[in-house]
Amino acid sequence: MKKFSPLLFVLLCLPVLVTANPFSELYYYRAVESGPAKILECDLAVYGGTPAGVATAIQAAKMGKKVLFFSFNHFVGGLTSGGLTSTDVGTKKSIGGLAKKFYNQVGRIRDFSPSAAEKLYLTMLEEVGVEVFFRRCLVSVEKEGSRIVSATMDTGETVQAKVFVDATYEGDLFAAAGVSYYVGREPSATYGESVGGQWQTLSYRDVYQFCRLPISPYVVPGDPSSGLLPEISSDPAGKPGEGDFRVQAYNFRMHLSNRPGAISFPKPIGYDPNRYALLGRFLNFDSGLRWTLHYTVAPMTDGPVQMRNGDSNNAGSFSSDYIGGNHRWPDGTYEPISFAQLPPPRRGLPVSLLNLYELREDIFQDHVSYQLGLLYFLANDPQVPEKLKERVNRFGLAPKEFKETGHWPHQLYVREGRRMLSDYVMTQANCESKRTVDDSIGLASYPMDSHSCQRVVVKEKGIMTVRNEGNTGYKCPKPYPIAYRSIVPKKEECTNLLVPLCLSASHVAYGSIRMEPVFMIMGQSAGIAASLAMDAGVPVQDIDMKKFRQRLESEKQVLYH
Repeated sequence: MKKFSPLLFVLLCLPVLVTANPFSELYYYRAVESGPAKILECDLAVYGGTPAGVATAIQAAKMGKKVLFFSFNHFVGGLTSGGLTSTDVGTKKSIGGLAKKFYNQVGRIRDFSPSAAEKLYLTMLEEVGVEVFFRRCLVSVEKEGSRIVSATMDTGETVQAKVFVDATYEGDLFAAAGVSYYVGREPSATYGESVGGQWQTLSYRDVYQFCRLPISPYVVPGDPSSGLLPEISSDPAGKPGEGDFRVQAYNFRMHLSNRPGAISFPKPIGYDPNRYALLGRFLNFDSGLRWTLHYTVAPMTDGPVQMRNGDSNNAGSFSSDYIGGNHRWPDGTYEPISFAQLPPPRRGLPVSLLNLYELREDIFQDHVSYQLGLLYFLANDPQVPEKLKERVNRFGLAPKEFKETGHWPHQLYVREGRRMLSDYVMTQANCESKRTVDDSIGLASYPMDSHSCQRVVVKEKGIMTVRNEGNTGYKCPKPYPIAYRSIVPKKEECTNLLVPLCLSASHVAYGSIRMEPVFMIMGQSAGIAASLAMDAGVPVQDIDMKKFRQRLESEKQVLYH
């Protein structure tokens, strides 16, 4: 029998070793073959593996309810276990209940390990007997009148419950149940919001705006006939105060390291350096520019991206936020129009859920390619100044995190999806404590924060150039209460559903509320409300508010400042 040469064996194996894809398990959605039909029964069905979902499930189980918890992917914890560990807190004293317990047990409120966060969430769920179903994707919802009677997953399982909770980042369950919602930005006049609509000037006017340099947006500088550089939208930008259907940019909260063992930034499949031509032009436009690799507001400074040990975020004019790449993510639709009057709310599913998941998978992979390509560009491209390139190459992916997905976060930072429209809408007036509520479920305190929604061509000082739009960070004077009415649908639309994440809020107010600790706060309160509704046999809109408040206080929720 002829023997193989050891060298030949190595050479034969080499192509496999070289082409192995470390990101083969990095995906948003993969279709599964539906199994036999199966009925699952419970008191409370929680759909969405986010911190809001975890807190809802734990609280209801503590109150003696049989809870089934469905996560869309193979993980629980959403962004908290998916990379966002530089926690956006606001005022620490506003955090109580389960959220405070979680941060105490994980050991810190900022810069903890994502894998440690997920492990703790799973332990907390197990301790109270919550059954967790991984990789369950909603297909349809069945209603009788204004009540949801069941929800069917792509696996063939149908869950029947007394009360349902939509704890997704996108609001898929409530949309499937026919609950009203909005996507995008209301005109500033809708709720009298000075931070509302497009091109507001109250905050962040000069932040991440290419240092207000007259950078040409065209392939051939100054020549419109040569076409726009990649990553600049050709959509018409609206006027100040107008609304639109654009969504603030998403990114991955990557975990980086400059310590021994850090993994060099890999070249993504299909990498095209031309995608970053605008960044290349910016990097070399003015010798006075200073690159911080961190957040900055000083003149003539930019990121272009945050690089630190741990959670590393968007931090620049052309950065890890993929501006304009996400507008179809919430419900599959997008029109590049602007409007001075708010259109009617949407109801139902303009795109079937399975088709929507496939669309989101394409968007997810495009975000992976964009952000990985950005890092590879900064680490390797000859357009990048050598000193900056050297600093970038001191970092790599953190080897101890996200091992299942090639050390890249498994959760895309969906900063905003659908926003439910209920009988009470949280607005800028709430955030500024100019309007308050008597049905508080907890406090929010972070600034009214929105990342950029569009990158477009504008005329500035007579020159056609490029600017980002939508970036805001207007502070709230003090912590403010969130209304219970904002997490329950209109009674005529659904009576046994709570929405503690995609709540009823304007784009401006949602920018303040949309923080992971607040999601846990709202989730725990939703778990209490769901249990009280079941105990009394009443719609979630009709729970005894005195008993509700007493239980909230006994669970150490902070309700008023």
